Amino acid sequence: MARVKPLAELIEGCIGPAFAAQGFASTDILAAWPEIVGERLARYCRPSKLEWPRRRRKSAEAPDSGTLVVRVEGVFAIELQHLAPVVIQRINAHYGWACVGRIVLQQDRVGGGAARKAARAVDPGRRGEVAQAVAPIADERLRDALDRLGVAAVATRQVP
Repeated sequence: MARVKPLAELIEGCIGPAFAAQGFASTDILAAWPEIVGERLARYCRPSKLEWPRRRRKSAEAPDSGTLVVRVEGVFAIELQHLAPVVIQRINAHYGWACVGRIVLQQDRVGGGAARKAARAVDPGRRGEVAQAVAPIADERLRDALDRLGVAAVATRQVP
């Protein structure tokens, strides 16, 4: 009888080669990321690749540390920049050796964009007010842009 394998064993084999192409030895850093940087910051940043130095050291010497490239939402880039030494220390403690020497930030959207849009609701009455307010604008592109802005302004968070 074949034993049931945990999903973690199967995932490594499936996406491991893609991670290796980005410099990661395993998928563990993504799974451990919230633990390393904290839940709040993990929502707004993700490691995207680990760049290793090109030159090779002699086998007797310790390996060079890599550069971790992290995608981060713009508003949290400053916070992560200030926390970089702590994050580097936590990553290295997690792996047990100085695998990361520096962090490079790449400002970008980090997941959850669709979830944020879905979490907003627009009252039909307020939506009608926006449509009525922009209707007299002759330029179609300007009217559409102002309509989107108006809808975003009157949107409210849905209560779960």
